[in-house]
Amino acid sequence: MSREIETAEEWYVLHTYSGYENKVKENLESRTESMGMEDNILEILVPEMESYQKDAEGELERVKEKTFPGYVLVKMIMSDEAWYVVRNTPNVTGFVGSHGAGSKPSPLFPEEVDSVLRSMGLNPRKVQIDLELGQTVRIISGTFSGMEGIVEEIESDKGKVKVAVEMFGRETTTEIDYDQIAELNNY
Repeated sequence: MSREIETAEEWYVLHTYSGYENKVKENLESRTESMGMEDNILEILVPEMESYQKDAEGELERVKEKTFPGYVLVKMIMSDEAWYVVRNTPNVTGFVGSHGAGSKPSPLFPEEVDSVLRSMGLNPRKVQIDLELGQTVRIISGTFSGMEGIVEEIESDKGKVKVAVEMFGRETTTEIDYDQIAELNNY
């Protein structure tokens, strides 16, 4: 039985020692370049989200937290050479979805990749929508489903919109994805 050579770029998950995610990213980027694997190892991400925490003086500061500690995402075209370079990078303990003994790992499903990238603000869903500030829209999914609101801010690069809705007699602004709203005809 012959094995087909992979030619599609797909996302894989690496398991690393916790706390070494950024070091693995740096090492893998360096190894990719030095070993001439730029055509196979295309992108390396440490899933992170920005949050806020209080510093020693009680002031809020922006910090990046790892979404999945101990894991790094790699977009690559799987080949024996690429697998070897990634697998033998210092502090990489293995691929998630590999059954050991040199077997190739399973890639992430597109929905999984989309979810992770969207949480990082890197891959907004492409939804065609023509919005204007001050326009009334209906929220069709999520916490505010069924409510109408006024568009206050449009973040087209992120695929998000800030909408003012009325709750409990007060106006509240919420950030939602384009695909969670429907345009209303304003007459």
